[in-house]
Amino acid sequence: MASRDLTLVLGGTGKTGRRVVQRLTGRGLRVRIGSRSGGVPFDWADRATWAPALDGVHAVYVAYYPDLAAPGAPETIGAFAELAVESGARRLVLLSGRGEDEALACERALAASGADWTVLRASWFAQNFSESYLLDPVVSGEVVLPAGEVREPFVDADDIADVAASVLTEDGHSGRTYELTGPRLLTFAEAVAAISQAAGRDIAYVPVPVDTYARALAAEGVPDEVTGLLTYLFTTVLDGRNAHLGNGVQQVLGRPARDFSDYASDTAATGIWTSKDAI
Repeated sequence: MASRDLTLVLGGTGKTGRRVVQRLTGRGLRVRIGSRSGGVPFDWADRATWAPALDGVHAVYVAYYPDLAAPGAPETIGAFAELAVESGARRLVLLSGRGEDEALACERALAASGADWTVLRASWFAQNFSESYLLDPVVSGEVVLPAGEVREPFVDADDIADVAASVLTEDGHSGRTYELTGPRLLTFAEAVAAISQAAGRDIAYVPVPVDTYARALAAEGVPDEVTGLLTYLFTTVLDGRNAHLGNGVQQVLGRPARDFSDYASDTAATGIWTSKDAI
């Protein structure tokens, strides 16, 4: 892709999107951030924002909010992909979820648009412990989740961004699906233990029944749709179906995926898991 071409990064202020933006701009490429909170206004729920964001765009990094498992996501992804192709943005790279039937429906809708599509099917983000809903529990010293002994190949968001930047800017990835995982399987208890060791402080992991977890979220004022999504992920997706490794990072980048312990060490060095300001 030539440097004069414009790439739209949806969710460009989020965990993966902002990293994709950094990598593309670092290559001297022009980038348009599509977001509800920064860059060009873009809202999945407001289709009037889609066409202006796509104007003059060659390629799109598609990160859907709140999640591909949300009701209506396949129809929305399909409609956006068709508009993107009509607008001249044929290269579409979708951030998808591993083991989610709804995500597979979104992938099919993307492919049906006629785009030069690529799917990045990612496992659970390591950064959920430092840039998302698990940060406060880690800082507080107790992570309470309805996850037992099932193992997950946590993937580093930096690996996702490296892969996305390559796929967006290089040929040979059209029609491909890449499974993006870390290099080993960990239970949530083992992941928290690794964070505890890296941060040099005691952080407990407490497994609870899913109904107890849902009630706690409701008591904290978490919206029902978010509670429903989280309980779905922990009860349906985290049932062992993803307890195997993918090699997408190696396929695209020619290097191994980053290990969770490296993520934990680097993140601990920032002080975010010990700073009171993080709560």
